[in-house]
Amino acid sequence: MIDNSSAHSMVEGEKIQKVLARAGFGSRREMERAITDGLVTVNGQPATLGDRVSEDDKLQFKGKRVAVTSEKETLRVLLYNKPEGEICSRSDPEGRRTVYDRLPKLQGGRWISVGRLDFNTSGLLLFTNNGELANKLMHPSSVIDREYLVRIQGNVDDDMKERLRTGVLLDDGTAKFTDIVDGAGEGRNRWFYCVVMEGRNREVRRLWESQGVKVSRLKRVRYGNIFIPSHVRVGQWIELLPKEVGDLCLTAGIKPPKKRPLHVKEKQAYDRHQKKLRSKGQRY
Repeated sequence: MIDNSSAHSMVEGEKIQKVLARAGFGSRREMERAITDGLVTVNGQPATLGDRVSEDDKLQFKGKRVAVTSEKETLRVLLYNKPEGEICSRSDPEGRRTVYDRLPKLQGGRWISVGRLDFNTSGLLLFTNNGELANKLMHPSSVIDREYLVRIQGNVDDDMKERLRTGVLLDDGTAKFTDIVDGAGEGRNRWFYCVVMEGRNREVRRLWESQGVKVSRLKRVRYGNIFIPSHVRVGQWIELLPKEVGDLCLTAGIKPPKKRPLHVKEKQAYDRHQKKLRSKGQRY
């Protein structure tokens, strides 16, 4: 006899790999492999490729319950101005502050970080409730600019900048800056703007340090077409507007959500948060 709930899931709902990807566990292809490897269950039974789930099903990935959210759920993106001294994990055994501590609570889902910034790096960090968007934005095939402002201690000449633009062999392969622009300062303590197209671990620091100079400050100032607004100070977050989210989807190469105006309550909440950010008395 076929279980009615299982038969219902096979006909209605969404494919499991799509639900898991949206929840931020990996790409759809990676989730297909996870299903094949027996890491996914539905209503206590091993899932198979082609299975679908609805909100009434009990979906588990590696033994952990996964909320089955609707594809129609509003796609949201936060911009966070990360300070130095915060980690990008959800929790820390050493008790250090994490980037999730100051984010607003999300009902029925979780915020997914678009890449990471290391403990001593500050600046622009994006979060979304959509795993597919996060994965696309992070994947090297998307070829998205990440721009950093870096303070260098040591002598930087034109030959060094040319080597960094041409390509330097690091432990994990060749890396390079697509652009380097002089900033403020002079002598052995100068600022530079530099751009990379990948999100490798500590890539910007390792590139500069390969040339025998020291990175004393590092801040990400741009991700694709997204900049930190001047009124969003360190330790503050702001939610992107629907148009900005749509543009970000196009940058990532995925279909943007249908255009819609903000609902009255959404507009009121957005305006209240903007006012809070611009308040001169608010400090972090």
